[in-house]
Amino acid sequence: MIVLVLEGPNLNLLGTREPEVYGYETLDEIHEGIRKRARDLGLTVAFFQSNHEGALIDRLHRRDFDAAIVNAGGLTHTSIALRDALLAVQRPFIEVHLSDPAKREKFRQVNYLRDVAVESIVGQGARGYHLAMETIARRFGGLS
Repeated sequence: MIVLVLEGPNLNLLGTREPEVYGYETLDEIHEGIRKRARDLGLTVAFFQSNHEGALIDRLHRRDFDAAIVNAGGLTHTSIALRDALLAVQRPFIEVHLSDPAKREKFRQVNYLRDVAVESIVGQGARGYHLAMETIARRFGGLS
């Protein structure tokens, strides 16, 4: 099973961008942890991060994955186009956010992805990606 980890704008700045909110781990460090967990679960993982909405949509359109973990960053609150792409490719996905947007600024409480995601995991830091991988393995990858 191939899991696409799709990450949106500004996540390339993890470790230095508001570490009190997003933590001190870099995106590369988070990806290394995800790789290890995927290996333990018998999953193949692919990563794609972009600061450009269209690039994220183009990556989804390739449909070369079985399930996805999506941290859309700020696009969560603004992008109907990303939502439409996630629905169009007909692959299950889990929404992940390092922080809990519902406990932050009012504008972050708009969420265009939550109701179409299999599950939303928020406020768990990098651990949220691991929880998402475990859910995918359990629900779609044959683990009990």
